[in-house]
Amino acid sequence: MNIIEIFKVSFQSLHSNKLRSSLTMLGIIVGIFSIIAVSTVISMLQTSIEEGISFFGKNTFQIQKWPAVRSGDRSDWHKYRNRKNITFDDYTDLQGKLVNAKAMAAEMSRWGRTLRYGSEKTNPNVGLQGVTPEAFITRDWNVERGRAINQQDINRNSKVIILGQDIVNTLFKNVNPIGQEVWVDKYKLRIIGVLEKEGDIFGQSLDNFAIIPLTTYMNFYGDRRRSLSISVMTYSKEDYDDIMLKAEGFMRTIRKVPPGEENDFEMVSNESILGQINDITFGIRTGAFVIAGIALLAAGVGIMNIMLVSVTERTKEIGIRKSIGAKKKNVLAQFLIEAITLCLLGGAVGIVLGVMTGNFVGSFLNAKAVVPLDWVGIGVTICVLIGVTFGTYPAYKAANLDPIEALRYE
Repeated sequence: MNIIEIFKVSFQSLHSNKLRSSLTMLGIIVGIFSIIAVSTVISMLQTSIEEGISFFGKNTFQIQKWPAVRSGDRSDWHKYRNRKNITFDDYTDLQGKLVNAKAMAAEMSRWGRTLRYGSEKTNPNVGLQGVTPEAFITRDWNVERGRAINQQDINRNSKVIILGQDIVNTLFKNVNPIGQEVWVDKYKLRIIGVLEKEGDIFGQSLDNFAIIPLTTYMNFYGDRRRSLSISVMTYSKEDYDDIMLKAEGFMRTIRKVPPGEENDFEMVSNESILGQINDITFGIRTGAFVIAGIALLAAGVGIMNIMLVSVTERTKEIGIRKSIGAKKKNVLAQFLIEAITLCLLGGAVGIVLGVMTGNFVGSFLNAKAVVPLDWVGIGVTICVLIGVTFGTYPAYKAANLDPIEALRYE
């Protein structure tokens, strides 16, 4: 028998027992579906984060009081809360020491602000950020109209503001915003610029914020006692790690952290944020694998059972084939291919259902649709391994049947 004949016989055998084959494949379908569905949702989230959420510009890290992704119990929250605030003096000290950085910016922010222009006003969900001029470099912000904040604005505590596109669309439908004055809470500021549109992530706009000079922000809100964040950009990827390490050392010195004690601040980068998100999703993925593993184990036992039944039912057929010249390896290959085919058919259904369900669930999070090709490949590999593992014994038993005894079997 050649390989094509073996496949034909395998399919005929499975087709002649459709109900039994379908029920056997069900375990494979459930197991592979669990893996692919969860992996698809997680891949959608990670792809959207990597493509749409770049918290900082290229080759940029941030020094801040709080972790970027907060998790853990209440004791962890108290630990972070009790840290000393990062002050403007810390920023100026670090700026004097870390001379090899391309840019270094200080930032503070508040959310839930309302902006007003005449009778028009925004919803109370606008983000207001106080920054130094270097933030436009470290945050990769581009001004579409007007100008950015400069050092004179910082020195003079200028009452100026730069708006995101969402605010412009809400307040200035038919008016050029440059030079106009808006109210932020009880403060009136002159508009000097409009930022380029940044888009959205997970259905949330990245353009619903405004920027003012950091010194103006501190004067308005009295936030000199609150912690600010420091963004540092390097010239290239090659000097990134070195400057990040130096910044950490300088900050420990500036904040008088004793040797051997952990930092009382966080070093945050795009990579560290993605790493923390991966840690959070690891538990979800592990749970899915446990469920899938149980389902696949049960499916493997079912496949072994159906193949043993098939060997018993087809004992006389095996005897005839062996008596007219079929070798052990031909019979072994036939039953092994039947087991693998059964797994692959179930796996294919599980993969298709998993990708469709995963993308459907991910669509509610406004994440970009994906097909996790790496996990599809893993799913196919698992199916083949199950077929080989649980199909080997029945195939071996069939291949070693005595042809004379098999011919006399009723």
